[in-house]
Amino acid sequence: MDIQALETFIRTAELLHFGRASRACNLSPSALTRTIQRLEEEVGHPLFLRDNRSVVLTEAGQQLLGYARKAVHDWNHFREDLSVEETVSGSISLYASITAVYSLLPELLEAYRAKFPDVHLGLRTGAAERAIEQVLSGEIDLAVAALPDRKLQRLEFMPLAETPLVFIQPKTPGFPTIGTFQGLEPLVLPQSGTARNRIDDWLRHQNITPNIALEVSGNEALIAMVRLGTGIGVVPKLALERSPFRSEVSILRKAPKLESYVVGLCSSKRNLKRPAVRAMWELAQSLQP
Repeated sequence: MDIQALETFIRTAELLHFGRASRACNLSPSALTRTIQRLEEEVGHPLFLRDNRSVVLTEAGQQLLGYARKAVHDWNHFREDLSVEETVSGSISLYASITAVYSLLPELLEAYRAKFPDVHLGLRTGAAERAIEQVLSGEIDLAVAALPDRKLQRLEFMPLAETPLVFIQPKTPGFPTIGTFQGLEPLVLPQSGTARNRIDDWLRHQNITPNIALEVSGNEALIAMVRLGTGIGVVPKLALERSPFRSEVSILRKAPKLESYVVGLCSSKRNLKRPAVRAMWELAQSLQP
């Protein structure tokens, strides 16, 4: 499979719209369709299910997407490793939650694009707890993530902000106002990540078997579910302050004091050898107060 075809497939899979993908890739709709058809012939399975209203990835498409991202990532590494001059060019990928995009990245991204206009920057958003996993798997060059409780040898971490973890409850009529947190209330918790580890440790030390009403991926989704009256949630205060639902939930004042949540930029030692990635890392360091 050629790299350009894989890049076209990745863009189409991210947009899930053949018209927008053809414009983003500077291809005619027919050329994009032919590229996808050639990939489907090579794979031996359909990659997309299309009708008049929607486009979705098939199971084979989902599997190819992970392979394609890593293949393109490795190809960019290979080309830069062969370069004699350390010019800052090529492309880099960055992963962050919506909260991080709004609150931590604007200044860095603006400064980077102004200083290195020849670098193509790909930004993907998603649940914060998946950030480190994607950096270590090689899918992403840089990510904004919570500082892990256990040091990871292949990971470099630069703190950007510290925020407390807070317990929140809905203002939904009929939901009981809770005075003191006992751990018996229905809980809405992240599926994994630093915040989940902190609340799990506290519950274990208190010998409390939690009543978990729901597990969700991402702080934004967690706040939305608490707002609906599903239960009590635990989120970084930074995420709450940026949430469109912040006025529809309230912080539980008499609640466990969990260790603060350090958010930062992370990358692998291997990725930081690439000039474009290292340039963003050094720029982020220079912008620190």
